[in-house]
Amino acid sequence: MENMMDIIKSRRSIRNFDSKDVPQEVLDQIMEAVRWSPSWANTQCWEIMIVKDPETKKKLQETLSKGNPATRAIVEAPIVVGMCGKLKSSGYYKDQVTTKFGDWFMFDLGLATQNLCLSAHALGLGTVITGLFDHDKVKEILGIPEGVELVSLIPLGYPARGTSAPKRREISEFTHYDKY
Repeated sequence: MENMMDIIKSRRSIRNFDSKDVPQEVLDQIMEAVRWSPSWANTQCWEIMIVKDPETKKKLQETLSKGNPATRAIVEAPIVVGMCGKLKSSGYYKDQVTTKFGDWFMFDLGLATQNLCLSAHALGLGTVITGLFDHDKVKEILGIPEGVELVSLIPLGYPARGTSAPKRREISEFTHYDKY
């Protein structure tokens, strides 16, 4: 395995996928990385949908907003991962919200999503995090119950080609010491 900083620096959003299937053992390794994601008070609020069925992927594609750059990837990738979070779990204690920001599920899903994308990349796969779609329609298509919110769809598979790194801000541009 590569050095962690190399994995972080070389991961890209992939929107063109090879048709090669992802072996179950590889998918299991990625789900193991999600399993070990940090979460608020270890609530592990994530629920993961794995979509392989071509007809279901086509229905998901139809929910994407016009011009979404991941439109082709939704049907081209062998797997689409739906990142969902249980509501009123993360950030709650005895059924009471405990944070200024309310339900913490989005933060925890961000951590789980990062683990998913980095582990997939380390295993030679590509991902693109997609959020511009009709969330309620996708919940209906995938049968996601009340109390669980679908946040993103992530096409997952072997990249057809790589992409170059976008420009990044210098550390000094976003780091503040002692005061803003």
